[in-house]
Amino acid sequence: MLERFGIQPTQQRIDIAHMLFQRPQHLSADQVLAQVNATYGHVSKATVYNTLGLFVRHGLINEVLIEPDRTLYDSNTADHHHVYNMDTGELSDIPAGRLAIQGDLGLPEGTEVEGMEVVVRVRSRAAQSADR
Repeated sequence: MLERFGIQPTQQRIDIAHMLFQRPQHLSADQVLAQVNATYGHVSKATVYNTLGLFVRHGLINEVLIEPDRTLYDSNTADHHHVYNMDTGELSDIPAGRLAIQGDLGLPEGTEVEGMEVVVRVRSRAAQSADR
């Protein structure tokens, strides 16, 4: 599979790919590191970060920036958006057809939309009331 995307397979890359593609999921680099090490044996943190970056560049996974200091890696590369629960930290998928952007986006002349990623941030009403 990796070779189809122009990636030289190594044992560590294969192990990381197997773990990521077991099911659609959203994981941090640290979660990937912990799961790979628990299942396949020792892989360094640098290898995990480098491999995740490689997989993103080659289109195997998507990078979802949740907060300035929090990135999750999404094994679902089909067009879709996300709901981020700020209380639980859970990220879930919204099918692309469920959100529609209407009207003129005011794009610079000569440009067109190549892609769009929406993250809807939610919080429970009880948590919002407690913050007030």
